[in-house]
Amino acid sequence: MSLSIRSHVNSPSFDPITERRSANYQPSIWGFDFLQSLKSDYIQEAYKDKTKKLEDKVKHRLDDRAMGHLYQLELIDDIGRLGLSYLFEEEIKKALDTIGCMKDMDTRTEESLHATALRFRLLRQHGYEISQEGENILDEAREFTRTVLEGIKCDMEPRLAKLVIHALERPLHWRMHWLEARWYIDIYGEKENSIPALIELAKLNYNIVQAVHQKDLAELSRWWEHLGLGENLGFVRDDMVQRFLWALGMKPEPHLSNFRIELTKVLALITTIDDVYDVYGSLEELELFTDAVERWDIEAVEQLLDYMKICFLALFNTINEMAYVQLKKTGFNSLHFLKKEWVDLCKAYLIEAKWYYNNHRTTLEECLNNAITTISVKVILIHAFFSLRQTFRKEALYCFSQYPSLLTWPSMIVRLANDLGTSKDELERGDVLKSIQYYMHQTGASEDVAREHIRHMIDEMWKKLNKEVIISDESLLPQHFIRTTINLVRISLFIYQYGDGHATIDNESKNQITSLFFEPIPLVVT
Repeated sequence: MSLSIRSHVNSPSFDPITERRSANYQPSIWGFDFLQSLKSDYIQEAYKDKTKKLEDKVKHRLDDRAMGHLYQLELIDDIGRLGLSYLFEEEIKKALDTIGCMKDMDTRTEESLHATALRFRLLRQHGYEISQEGENILDEAREFTRTVLEGIKCDMEPRLAKLVIHALERPLHWRMHWLEARWYIDIYGEKENSIPALIELAKLNYNIVQAVHQKDLAELSRWWEHLGLGENLGFVRDDMVQRFLWALGMKPEPHLSNFRIELTKVLALITTIDDVYDVYGSLEELELFTDAVERWDIEAVEQLLDYMKICFLALFNTINEMAYVQLKKTGFNSLHFLKKEWVDLCKAYLIEAKWYYNNHRTTLEECLNNAITTISVKVILIHAFFSLRQTFRKEALYCFSQYPSLLTWPSMIVRLANDLGTSKDELERGDVLKSIQYYMHQTGASEDVAREHIRHMIDEMWKKLNKEVIISDESLLPQHFIRTTINLVRISLFIYQYGDGHATIDNESKNQITSLFFEPIPLVVT
């Protein structure tokens, strides 16, 4: 049963006593004082100097052609999984350019299946066009299956067992890369022929980047405190760390702090406005708020209640300021594009609110058609496009109309992942039903069958997204943006893996977030 609280807001247009729902969100376990207290030794120049020396050693390894192409492929794979690709972009591209021109790998070795599959994956992963024809993927899959089955029958080497279990739990392509880097650092350290300079670089780089992320969080917590939404709107979610996690998942590289800060602000506004529509506002209030956003006029606040005035002005001022900064940096006025996405989002939120207040039961198709907007992926990606500060042709802004699936498939995957992680509390307080419940009502299926159907839909949409990425016009949409799009999907699968990562946080997620942000990796003093 949903809880009710009473709002006493004076307004000539409304009854001052209105029954409100409440999501009963708990305070963040990482509050303002904690985030302001974060300090790291890894911001010192001495660590950066040491990193440079280690980079040179790894570059020498990458350039060593005498070791063979399989060695280079494995090294490139290890570098990527350790979160170091951004340090060796030129060297990796040079090596893959050469390997990509080869018609065949050396098939005389016992590792040929492994080499073929690894070559295919890495070339695809780095944006190279490569056909599956001639790539013995089916045989490699059979070999992998045989290895797993044999490992089950006998005692598998511990490190290999960890890799197999990890791979079976979730495909590498679906995983959040920075979190994967933290896990793989420990795994790589157990490898017999590991490169000492590489593992030392990975640990040091992780700690240095973590220190940058801590500075980002401290700045964002000051912004949120100054904005005052958490203080004035007590019904909204108030956890900067979980919002920042999305932005980090999209772009963890240390030189992209401005990107992470802007995107986290966007995410904070999204969750706040979502709670206004989903939890607190009456239908009449929400209609007026939607109208104010559509007008994008400061005078529109006069028709709003006080709590909505605060929310609208926070949105209006923050997005206008972002557009101003982007205009200064790139010479392009992005406000029209940003405003359009916020208007579309609020209109879609309003549709769901009307469904709720009118007890309207939609079909799964109708639900998803609206939900691909309410999941807010389009808002996030359009902001990301401008926040990357990349050079782009103006035609790129219309590329989304030519390749709408680049926004649609990520939206669908994130929507369905969110629905799989929907908490019981969210359903019990009377929110609009999710895709699982719609499917159950339409087909009479059990919840388990419905969840399996949704998982199958996610699998199929991943395939469609992968295809869309391959055929998209790279001259219009830079690879940096394409990778950001994929990374957004990956972080959503992590956020909702163990439930609703926005509303609640379980122990597993808490431990992983702690290792990402607050616990540096111990280093051996040399």
